[in-house]
Amino acid sequence: MAVYTKINKENISYINKKFNIEKFISYKGIKQGIENTNYLLKTKKRKFILTIFEKRVSNKELPFFMELMEVLNSSKINCPRPIKNKDENYLFKLKNKKACIVTFLDGHDKKMLNIKNCYDVGKIIARMHLITKNIKIFRKNSMGINNLNPLLKSIKFKKQKFQNLDKFLKINLKDIKKKWPNILPKGIIHGDLFIDNIFFKKNKLSGILDFYFAANEYLIYEIAICINALCFDKKGTKFIINKKKVKNLIKGYESIRKITLKEKKSLNVLCRGAAIRYLLTRLYDYSNTPKTALIKIKDPNEYYQKLIIHNKLKFYKDYLC
Repeated sequence: MAVYTKINKENISYINKKFNIEKFISYKGIKQGIENTNYLLKTKKRKFILTIFEKRVSNKELPFFMELMEVLNSSKINCPRPIKNKDENYLFKLKNKKACIVTFLDGHDKKMLNIKNCYDVGKIIARMHLITKNIKIFRKNSMGINNLNPLLKSIKFKKQKFQNLDKFLKINLKDIKKKWPNILPKGIIHGDLFIDNIFFKKNKLSGILDFYFAANEYLIYEIAICINALCFDKKGTKFIINKKKVKNLIKGYESIRKITLKEKKSLNVLCRGAAIRYLLTRLYDYSNTPKTALIKIKDPNEYYQKLIIHNKLKFYKDYLC
């Protein structure tokens, strides 16, 4: 979540007329995240999130996200629920951009997950994978392995500390693409399950949010993303993989859905692929985000370190012990 598009009281008045919700009395920009503009809207009794979709999300793909959140809610996966307006549509236009309003998810994110939290995350993503197995909606992964070369070419390596990365990234991306698996079990994944997209109440997982990278992809790629996002500990300036967290993440997942042998053999290259994806997107945001945007830019160095760690590992068992 972030703020690129500024709104005012007139915009809030317009939204009030569009929806059968009690009147919004306040709004506040949300700084966290990097993709879309988000505001916290309040009525006298309830809270909602207004999302204004920015350029990385295609308008024609937006109904996919709305239906996915609706299906998950109906299946008792706690996540934001999109609200229909007076025209019975989830989406509406605001400041010449598509927008939606979703319910506010109670709880808060944590600075670091413990081993039990990782088990619970594994369990909920496996539930999501099974729930979405038979729903007939499709979205190609816009941040899939074949989309990373154009992203790399679009990065301006102006900052002195990033100038030597270009060659490193090209060599690694070429090798990852060469080793990328052809056939693995596929389904709908969340695709961006970072620590700030997981909410807790009294140390219990209370819900998942920010589904705007969800797509049809290898199911095990979700585990690879979660290993990168959730299973490293920071000591000083160094990131170290926490294999107990990895083990519990996978244990939780396999309590619902068993991971196949082919998936296990592909885990390392998928972890490398996830690491280079986030290294590239952070480098892009570092060099391309407007100075006027209300946004907290994340340090690319984190995923440079993580990619190097994955490069030193090889087998599935290397992640467990």
